[in-house]
Amino acid sequence: MIKRVVVALLVPVTWSPPGVSLSAWRAAMAEDVVDLLARLAQAEAAIAALPEDRGLAEEIAWPGTRIYEISTPTVLPVMEAAAADGFDQAAVIAADAPDVPGMTLGKLLRPLDGKAVAVSPGGPGGGLFGVATGLPAPAWLADHDLDTGSAQVLRRTAPAPGDVTSTPQWRRLRGPADLATLDVALEGWENTRALLGG
Repeated sequence: MIKRVVVALLVPVTWSPPGVSLSAWRAAMAEDVVDLLARLAQAEAAIAALPEDRGLAEEIAWPGTRIYEISTPTVLPVMEAAAADGFDQAAVIAADAPDVPGMTLGKLLRPLDGKAVAVSPGGPGGGLFGVATGLPAPAWLADHDLDTGSAQVLRRTAPAPGDVTSTPQWRRLRGPADLATLDVALEGWENTRALLGG
């Protein structure tokens, strides 16, 4: 049985809607992501946080959710923590995509049966929504953050371009234009929805 974990990385958040504090906005989005992960059937849930974000991680974690304290908000420290925890596969996703469907996470993990690394682009804002790999992570996988990473960046160090496969993108909420793309018909994201007035 393959042991999988999906880790919500508490990425920096630099924008919030008018009238909503940055800390409340960040916490609501992250809590919605963690709530989704806690209900996954095929993978365990975890949160990765810098030391200064440990309090937020503990506040939004479900009972039994692992919290990985990392020194930089990048992918490889999270993968190393998951490998040390005995997992065979891990996905790291941005905690600023509160309405992501569970199906998108499944599509991020599925290619690992035949590919070394899978990435999900972060939508119009660029960057990545998530990265998945078998553990331990390949030695050639360059460390990167989700804001500036891309499939092209990761393919530069791969032995062959096909070692990194792209999966469907999911948009992160990083600016005013992203709010218009929220799908009110999607279930979940209650905390973010409440801050936006329901």
